[in-house]
Amino acid sequence: MDSITQAALGAAVAGLVSGKRCSPKVLLAGAALGTLPDLDVLIDYGDPVANTVNHRGFSHSLFVLPWVGAIIGWCGWRWRRQWPLWQVMTLVIAVLVTHPLLDAMTVYGTKLFWPLDVPSVAVASLFIIDPLYTVPLLVSVIAACIWRHRGAKACGIGLAVSTLYLASSVYQLEKIEVRVATQTQGTDLAGRPHIIMPTPFNTLLWRVVIIGDDHYWEGLASRLDKDKHIQWITRPRGQWPLAGSETLMALRTFSRDFIRFENRNGQQVVTDLRFGVANYQPFQFLLAEQDAEGQWQSVMPKQLEPGPLRDSALPTLWQRLLGDQSIDARLCRQSCQKDAVDKTQSISLNAKP
Repeated sequence: MDSITQAALGAAVAGLVSGKRCSPKVLLAGAALGTLPDLDVLIDYGDPVANTVNHRGFSHSLFVLPWVGAIIGWCGWRWRRQWPLWQVMTLVIAVLVTHPLLDAMTVYGTKLFWPLDVPSVAVASLFIIDPLYTVPLLVSVIAACIWRHRGAKACGIGLAVSTLYLASSVYQLEKIEVRVATQTQGTDLAGRPHIIMPTPFNTLLWRVVIIGDDHYWEGLASRLDKDKHIQWITRPRGQWPLAGSETLMALRTFSRDFIRFENRNGQQVVTDLRFGVANYQPFQFLLAEQDAEGQWQSVMPKQLEPGPLRDSALPTLWQRLLGDQSIDARLCRQSCQKDAVDKTQSISLNAKP
């Protein structure tokens, strides 16, 4: 999640654990501790791909943070022995551990069990920025600063509301999962790997990506749709022109192989399909180029600009959220022109014999 959300969560958790000792200083300390795990972004692993895939690694591990929290708590207690040691340690550990647990609810994925060789946890029920989750936390922290004698109670209420919203996001995700399974059953898409994730700032409109060998399918599904049929568009997935590399393997693992290959005028671009909407995709990496003889050569990875986002994209996204099913996954109405660059086309699925 974004830094503001993590700071608000850390402050609210600190306020709740501190009880009658809740104060603006405690809330500020909780906010600072709540953003501590994300300091791993300051580590340079050598290239943009390595930096991307290693984020939310050791600094987000449930095997690491309790020990870090215990050390920080003990040092704080030794410095100023105004609280019981158990309460200081509980506060610090709780703030640190809730950070990766919240991150795990996004599609990015979090290595909760580092250093074990297990997949990152990615529930994908929350967008990385969701005001409806964050606002209750912010309101509770502000209230705790104003009414200090009721600060812990205010923080508890804020955490309860945000947690209920979090639970509702999982419920919404499950409903879309059932809808996708029902529609694809008995079709060419049945059984193919797929991923469902919320669109920006909400848990009502969901983006669905289904991966095939040569193509992938993309659709939007809103909980406010009257017609449960999802309109799919298909795009070419492309081919990687070289032998496999450690960089490509790391990107495949990170993205769970939800990637697309594109030859852009002699430049091979690999895109993580789990992020973005329409043609705005923030995780695009240049990994190879053609030389004068037309041979492909690996290059130092470079992260590219995410792509154009039309001024009408957010209003169109809002209209689609409200149930306007004439808008497809390109945030384009049925009457608009096909995207010649992406070679995108609408499809109808055929039932399996």
